[in-house]
Amino acid sequence: MLFKPTDDNQQSYHEQGYLVVDKILPPDQLPPLHQAFDDIYHGIFETGVTPDEVNWQHGTGDPSLTRQICNGWKANRSIACVVLNEDLARSIAQLAGWSGIRIMIDNLLSKPPGARALGYHQDSSYLSWFTPSDLISCWIALDDTTQVGGTLEFATHSHQWQKGVPVGEFHGPDDYQKPMQLAAKHEGVQPHIKYVQVKAGGGSLHHGWTWHGSGANESAIPRRALVLHLMRSDAAYDPDQLAQGIGPIYSRYKHLADNQLDENHFPILWHENGTRTQAIDDYLNPPKAT
Repeated sequence: MLFKPTDDNQQSYHEQGYLVVDKILPPDQLPPLHQAFDDIYHGIFETGVTPDEVNWQHGTGDPSLTRQICNGWKANRSIACVVLNEDLARSIAQLAGWSGIRIMIDNLLSKPPGARALGYHQDSSYLSWFTPSDLISCWIALDDTTQVGGTLEFATHSHQWQKGVPVGEFHGPDDYQKPMQLAAKHEGVQPHIKYVQVKAGGGSLHHGWTWHGSGANESAIPRRALVLHLMRSDAAYDPDQLAQGIGPIYSRYKHLADNQLDENHFPILWHENGTRTQAIDDYLNPPKAT
């Protein structure tokens, strides 16, 4: 992993609500990820475990939509080697100012040429079933990105705006910036948009309340990205939120008698005291068949 945050990076992240990073993954790690994406979207799950959310598959998925899979790390070890990487987790935790960090979910996003936009939203408005509700997302480009190719875009400083609720259509809306523009109007500000234009292996990190989305892919190349949504290592289920029906998918992993997050599903990737979910290394390096 190539990303190591500096003091200037931390200041920029906390002021703007995001940080664009030129290099997160080395070039030799990209081809296995491309193959993993292709396998998973064809229903080939290396580990035999189906991802938690399979929202697009070849043969049945709408070709005009951005393809999405959630928790591909459970299905494919090339994905898991990035999602569960301790060095990357340490860097992200240090950027956020956290003493420990765990993965909540990953997203495999693939926007082929001609695919429609993804609507602007705040991640934390969808993912409030845990407490403390702090959230940071790491978006890793697996192809070179451009504005015309429908790259990720942020509304600068928007993590400081009012916390909202999920609004509008997420997949393929006609006016993908509309929810953010309405939020900006409510704040009395003119939004400044930042486009994440990086080479493959680069990407960005953003705050859970930062408004972001992406336009249609009007280029001739695909736009694939691996996204890590991460929370503090001391996070736990919020029973009040669960009682309101928030988090219907990931509440399935809740223990009967407590609110602890199960490390089999939300493993701790790094902690400043040296602890890390013990099963990760065995999962990433299973014994070879003899």
